[in-house]
Amino acid sequence: MKHTSVDIYLVIDTFLLLLIGIGPKIALVPFVEITAPLDAATKAAIVRKMLTTAAVVALILVGLGEFLSRLLHFSTGSLSIAGGIILLIIAITMVLGTGEPGGEATKDRDPMRIAVFPLAIPYLLNPAGIVALVTLSAEADSVAVFAMVLAVLAVVLALDVGVFRWANRVSDHLDESRMLVTEKIFGVLLAALAVQLVLDGLHSVGIIHLSGH
Repeated sequence: MKHTSVDIYLVIDTFLLLLIGIGPKIALVPFVEITAPLDAATKAAIVRKMLTTAAVVALILVGLGEFLSRLLHFSTGSLSIAGGIILLIIAITMVLGTGEPGGEATKDRDPMRIAVFPLAIPYLLNPAGIVALVTLSAEADSVAVFAMVLAVLAVVLALDVGVFRWANRVSDHLDESRMLVTEKIFGVLLAALAVQLVLDGLHSVGIIHLSGH
C-alpha cells in the first residue's frame, strides 16, 4: 500500500517497526556479553562502529529499497518470509544457546569486525528492520513520507546511542544471570515476531488470508 501523506498513525507504526527492527533490545545482551572482557576504550570504539554500520546500512535500505526489490525481482511479501525465517533462527539460538553469543565465532576476532558482525547486523539492524526499511522505501510515495521515515529512524538511532553508551558504562555491574534470563525472554518474543513476519509475507503474496488485514 502506497503512502502519500503523513498522519499520526503512520508515524507511530513506523516508530514501532523501527524500534523493533533497529532498536537496542536484541543487541543489548549480546553486546554486554561479547564485550565483557574488553577495556572501556575498546567498548566505546565498538559502540561507534556498530551504530555507524547499522545507520549507514539502514539509510541505504531506505534510499534504495524499492530499487533493490525491482532489480532483484522480489516482493515485500517474499522479503518478509525470508526475514521471518532468519529472525526465527536467531531467536532459537537465543533461547536454546549457552548464553555466549557468537561462541567460538567471536573468540579472538578483531573487535571492530565483531562490531559489524554479529553486533551491527543481525543483532542491532535485524531481519525485521531490514524488512521494515525496504517495505517503507517501497511504499513511500511522497517526499513528506520519506522525510518522516528518516526522522523516525534518526530518533531510534539516537535512542540506540543513549542505551549503548549507558550499557558501556555500567556493563561491569550488570548481573549476568539476569541478563541471561532477559535474553531468553526476548528470544521467545522474537520467535513470535518471526512467525508473524512469515504469516504477513504469506498473506501478502496471497497464499493465506489473515483476518484483520
